[in-house]
Amino acid sequence: MTPVTRLCLVRHGETAWNADRRLQGHIDVPLNEVGQAQAAATAACLPAGLFSACYSSDLQRAFETARVASRAAGLLPNTAPALRERHYGCFQGLTYVEAKQRFPEAYARFEERDPHYAFPAGGESLHAFSERVRAALEDIVSRHPGACVLVVTHGGVLDIVHRLATGKSLTAARDFTIPNAALNWVRHRGRWELESWGDTTHLATARDELPNA
Repeated sequence: MTPVTRLCLVRHGETAWNADRRLQGHIDVPLNEVGQAQAAATAACLPAGLFSACYSSDLQRAFETARVASRAAGLLPNTAPALRERHYGCFQGLTYVEAKQRFPEAYARFEERDPHYAFPAGGESLHAFSERVRAALEDIVSRHPGACVLVVTHGGVLDIVHRLATGKSLTAARDFTIPNAALNWVRHRGRWELESWGDTTHLATARDELPNA
């Protein structure tokens, strides 16, 4: 019988750029005060003794969330660059409004969720990003068969995870939330399955990721 591996995936806490609706991508932005409080609230709600390991994107907004959230479990987060946000190329550092104004053709491809369109200036296509995320999660499962693992990452990564677990295509419009510091549970037993999504009951406030991120 295939062992069941469960992942609790958490989007990083809020940053000033989240509040500004600014595309972060691979730019290394720290948590703001709200994000720090969200990380602490996440730590307080996670059950002790449940997790065998913790993995985190190496970007500080995720790693700091993971460091705080995993402390109660007695774990240190393992950094995994493959869990980084999608690289948004020339969009990085811009608000969504600025990106649309400066790069209207590229933004239209972004809004369409064109899976093979890679952003100029080193950005990733949605397809390449999806394959990176899939490989990263399968690597975690292979390292911890039958265990429960905490994973702290980014909104775009969680968009891909939900689609892996539900069979929703990359091109379909998002109809699920991805709030900062929410708890999202999936399991793997030969294939990905969704357990629960977007739990924010431990948080005072949480911003949703914008739809095309």
